Amino acid sequence: MPLPPDFTLLQVVPELETGGAEQTTIDVAQAVVKAGGRALVATRGGRMATRLEADGGRLTQMPVQSKNPLVILGNAARLVDLIRSEKVSVVHARSRAPAFSALWAAKATGTPFVATYHGVYKAGSPLKRWYNAVMTRGDLVIANSEYTRDHLLAEHSLAADHIVTIPRGLDLDRFSPAFVTSDRVAGLRKAWGIDEADGRTKILLAGRLTRIKGHLTIIEAAAKLKAQGVDDFLILFAGDDQGRTGYREELEAAIAGAGLSDQVRLVGHCDDMPAAYLLSDLALLPTTKPESFGRAAVEPQAMGRPVIASAHGGTVETVVDGVTGWLVPPGDADAWAEALRTAIGIGHGKRLEMGEKGQARVRQLYSVDAMCEATLAAYERVLEARA
Repeated sequence: MPLPPDFTLLQVVPELETGGAEQTTIDVAQAVVKAGGRALVATRGGRMATRLEADGGRLTQMPVQSKNPLVILGNAARLVDLIRSEKVSVVHARSRAPAFSALWAAKATGTPFVATYHGVYKAGSPLKRWYNAVMTRGDLVIANSEYTRDHLLAEHSLAADHIVTIPRGLDLDRFSPAFVTSDRVAGLRKAWGIDEADGRTKILLAGRLTRIKGHLTIIEAAAKLKAQGVDDFLILFAGDDQGRTGYREELEAAIAGAGLSDQVRLVGHCDDMPAAYLLSDLALLPTTKPESFGRAAVEPQAMGRPVIASAHGGTVETVVDGVTGWLVPPGDADAWAEALRTAIGIGHGKRLEMGEKGQARVRQLYSVDAMCEATLAAYERVLEARA
């Protein structure tokens, strides 16, 4: 989609370490550059900054991850200077704390403001609802799923035309079995200490080590399976603890205590997720809290792998129960054990058949090109409204 002449986008995101909001920031920046615009990202920084700059985007480091009111005020002043010096056309915030700075700076400079609701934020008090509502106070709100859109309408009483739903998109060249070499898979298998002759069903749970991702439910379910005589599986937890060493130690203790050291393994951060999904036979997304979209349920389907996911949030839109995977009540270890038993028991051929159906559906609905085109159209919409 063509952009207006001299178009400059400023995205504001807490950090660029890992996650769906961060990946979407990178994808949209690349799309803006490809369309002839300039893409700036104000952030604390992180491991994905290299990718941003390689794609032609530009990083501006500032402590926008902070929730300290004084730091937020300082960030607002810094963003005002950046917007004016770079002649920013649209400001796009992707998290609540930086959204305060970004909104104030946008209003001070008369710049259109867009925010993406990447998660469903619960409000237990009027103060928290006010805090969450900062994402709705600009020209347009982007919801990353129909689940998120419904929440916005119910929680903030927004006009329907103030919200546009743009599902997250995947790079379908990156997440394609055809573009992953056997050497990449073999390298990952070696790094994770998996013998090439290991014929067990390999099950991947990708995501940072945090309680809401549901690792403990899977450990409990795996223990139930083993007690039933089913132990022909290897579950891989791929993700950083991001400083949550206490939770990591809790997981390690739970694995050892359940006698699962040979069946459940923590393998750390993974930079090559396409290869990780190909190494695996199926993937898990056992979140205990609803994911607004759930990229970790869509990525494996793009790689031809079925998914077992919690039956809430955005995953009920991205996983077709019994067709491309299974939807299971969150936190129910008995139900997860049964789903794992089913997925293991149907065998390799049936899992591949389900994977092919999931892959076709993802390619139709969740491409990064479609997401970026819709996002650029949203920018054009707010610019035209302002004009």
